Amino acid sequence: MSSQPEESDRGRSQHHEVSGSAEDVVQARYIRGDVNFYGDRGGPSRPRRPPRQLPADVRDFVNRAGDLKHLDLILAEHDDGASSSAVCLIGGTAGVGKTSLAVHWAHRVADQFPDGQLYVDLHGYDPGPPVTAQQALDRFLRVLDVPPDSIPADPEARSAVYRSLLAGRRVLIVLDNAAGTAQVRPLLPGTAGCLVLVTSRSRLSGLMVRNGAYRIDLDVLTEPEAVELLRRVTDRFREPDSAGDLGELARLCARLPLALRIAAERAGSRPRIPLRDLIDELRDESALWDALTADYDDDSDAIRTVFAWSYRALSAEASRLFRLLGLHPRPQFSAAAAAALAGTGLGRVRRLLDDLVGAYLLEQVDTERYQFHDLLRAYAGDQVRAEEPAEHRTAAMRRGLRWYLHTADAALTMTIPQGGRVDVREPADVQPLTFTSYRTANEWYDREGANLVAAVRAAAAMEMYDIAWMLPAVLRHTYARRSQFDDWVETSTIGLDAARALGDRAAEAEMLASLGKAHVQSAKLADGIEFHQEAFRIRHELDDVAGMLDSANAIGLASLRGRRLPDAMAYFATAQELAAELGDVYWTGVLANNVANVHLELDEFGEAEQLLSGAVETFRGIEDTVCEGEALYGLSRARRGLGRPADALGAIRQALAIARENRYRPGEALWSIELGRVEAALGRPAAALEAHQRAAAMHRQIGDRAREASAFDATGEAYRELGRHDEAADFHRLAAAAFRELGDRWRLAVALANLGTALRAAGAAEGDAAAPLREAHAIVADFPDAHARAFGNSIARLMHRPHPV
Repeated sequence: MSSQPEESDRGRSQHHEVSGSAEDVVQARYIRGDVNFYGDRGGPSRPRRPPRQLPADVRDFVNRAGDLKHLDLILAEHDDGASSSAVCLIGGTAGVGKTSLAVHWAHRVADQFPDGQLYVDLHGYDPGPPVTAQQALDRFLRVLDVPPDSIPADPEARSAVYRSLLAGRRVLIVLDNAAGTAQVRPLLPGTAGCLVLVTSRSRLSGLMVRNGAYRIDLDVLTEPEAVELLRRVTDRFREPDSAGDLGELARLCARLPLALRIAAERAGSRPRIPLRDLIDELRDESALWDALTADYDDDSDAIRTVFAWSYRALSAEASRLFRLLGLHPRPQFSAAAAAALAGTGLGRVRRLLDDLVGAYLLEQVDTERYQFHDLLRAYAGDQVRAEEPAEHRTAAMRRGLRWYLHTADAALTMTIPQGGRVDVREPADVQPLTFTSYRTANEWYDREGANLVAAVRAAAAMEMYDIAWMLPAVLRHTYARRSQFDDWVETSTIGLDAARALGDRAAEAEMLASLGKAHVQSAKLADGIEFHQEAFRIRHELDDVAGMLDSANAIGLASLRGRRLPDAMAYFATAQELAAELGDVYWTGVLANNVANVHLELDEFGEAEQLLSGAVETFRGIEDTVCEGEALYGLSRARRGLGRPADALGAIRQALAIARENRYRPGEALWSIELGRVEAALGRPAAALEAHQRAAAMHRQIGDRAREASAFDATGEAYRELGRHDEAADFHRLAAAAFRELGDRWRLAVALANLGTALRAAGAAEGDAAAPLREAHAIVADFPDAHARAFGNSIARLMHRPHPV
C-alpha cells in the first residue's frame, strides 16, 4: 500500500515565508512524544546567545534579607541532587514587592544559570485579558531561537518543544503576576537544572500539591524597613529627614514598597519643602479618598491615596498622558503608540514618558517601550473616565487603534508584498511607523502581537466597527504565514461581527473568507467550506468577480484536501471561467495547477503532466518562483506516476531549491515527502527515510499536523522497504491516530491499510493485522471515484491473502 501524496494548497496570497531548516532524523522517541526539535543545520537548536530577559534590577533595593536567604537555601537544596526543576512561589498582596524581590534575587544568582534567564509578565491581575500559557510559550520559544514560523500551533506540541529545548540546560525562569496554575504549569521545565520563580497574589495551591513548589509569603515591610527604604531613596536629593516624620510617612503608605517608592520620589523631587508639609498634603489626600470610597481595604486605600497624591503633582500635559494611557488595550506599549493616543509628536511624548517614569508611575522596559504596574493602570483608567469627556476618550482611542491598523498595514506591505490589500485609506490624524526591511517589520509583529489582538477587541468594544474588521483583514495574511490559528480565528470572528454590525456585505465576505482559510489550514475542512460558501454567495450578490474567483478556488482546494474530487473539479471549473472573464494570467496558472492535482488523485498522470508543464511556463513568465515550485512539485508526482522517477527527481530538486531560496518552509516540508517517494522509486529506501523524517520534523515545527501525519505514514513505508517492519508499524499507527483525530477519513484509510500491511510483515497475530485492514476497507467504500474503488479492491485482496506464519 502507498499513501497518497498531499495536494498543494497554493492560491493567491498564500506565500508562507519562513526560516531555518530541520535536517536531523526523528527517531523512535518521536512516537513517545519525547521529541527534540532542531533549527539550524548541524544539530540541536541552541540559542546563539543565552537569553537575558530579566528586567533591570530594582534601584535602592533594601531589606528582605530573610526572604533572600530563604531563596538562597531553596536554590542550594535544589542543586543537591534534585530530579526535577524547582518551583518557588512568592505570594503576597498587591504592591508588597513580589516582583522586586524576584527580580533582585534573580540578578544576584544569574551567574549560576549560564544558559540564561527567561522572564514574562503574565498580567494575571490587569483589567484586560491575562497572557495565556500558549502566548508565553510562543515568546519563550522565539527567544530560544525557534524561528517564529516554526513554533507549533498545537498547545501540547508547543510545550514539548519548550521542554525539549530546556532539557539538560540550567535556566532561571521568572513568571510574574500569575493568576492561576493554568497559566504556569505548561511553562514548567520537565527536567532538573532549571529553577522557576512565580509571583502571584493567589495561593496557587496546585503548584505546591502537584509540583512540590516552595512558597514564600511576603508581608508589608516592618516600620524600620520602610523607613530605611524612604531614607535610601530620598537622602540623595534632600537633607536627612527625622525618623519620626519618615515613620509617619511610612505608616501613611501602609508600609507597601510600591507606595513607599512613589512617595519617596515625590519627596525627593521637592527637596526644599519640609517633609512635614508633604505628609500633611498626603493626609489631606487620604481624607479626600476616605470620603470618596468605602469598598477598599486599608492597604488599597493607602496605595491609591499615594497614587492620587503623585498624580496631582504632575504637569497638566504629563497627567493627561498618564490618564490617556489608561485607555491603551494592554499594559505595555511603545512611545509611538503613546504619541498616537495623545495626538502629539513623538519627541514631546518621550519627554512626558520620562516624567512618568521618574515619578514611578510607569516602568521603562527598553528604549522605546513602557509598561504599567497593574494597580497604576487601573488607577489611570479611573482617572480618564472621571476627567476626560466621552468624546475625548473616543477620539484618543480611535487615534490609537488607527495607528495600529496603519502600522500593521505598513508591516504587511514589507513582509508579504503580494498579499491581498485592504483599502485602509491614508491616515490623517496619526503617524504610523514605516519599515525598511523584512526583518524590522517582522520584529514589530513579534513585539506587538498581543497588542494587535487586544486592539481588535477594543475596537469592537468601542463600536469602531470599521477598524474592528479592517485590522483582522490586514492581520490574516501574517497569521496564515505563521499558522497562528488562535489569534487568526479570534480576530476574524470579531471582524465578522463588526462587518455585520456595519451592514458592510463586502467586509462580511472578507471575514468569512478569512475564517474559511483559517479552518481549512488547521484541517477543519467542513467548517472551512461552510465559511467559503457563505462568502461566495455574498460576493455573487455583489457581482464581485475577483472575490467569487478567490472563494471558488478556496472551496476547490478544501474539497481536494478532503478528497471530494468531483466537488473540487466543479469549483475549479467555475474559478477558471471567472479567471478567463478577468483575463488574469496568474489565476490561469494557479487553476491549471489545482486541476492537475485532481487528476493526480485519480491516477490520471498524463493529463496532469500536460497541465503542470504549462503551469511551470506560466509562472516562469510572470516570475512567480514559489508558484513555479508548486507546479514542479506536481510535475514530479505526475512523472513518478508515469514510471519516470529520474525525470521526477529533476523536477522535485528544482522545487526544493526554490523553497529554500525563498524560505518557503511549508513548501520545503511538503515537497520533501515527494523527494522521499522519488528516492524510494529509484530503489534508495535509506535516502527516502531521511527525506521523510526531515519532512516530519519540519511539519511538526510549522504546526501542520495533517501533513506531519502524512510524513509519518511515508516514514513507515520507508522502514518497510528497509525490512524494519516493527518500526514501520509504529509510524503508521502514529499517522492513523492523527488522521482519526483530525477527521481525515481518506488518509486514515491509507494509514490503516499501511499499518495492516506492516503488521502482517512483522508477523503479528492475524487478528491484530486484520483489524486495521477491515476498517480501511469500510472507509474507502464511502469514496465513489475509480481510484478509491481500485484501492478498496487491493485492500480486499490483501485481507484474503493467507497470513504469513
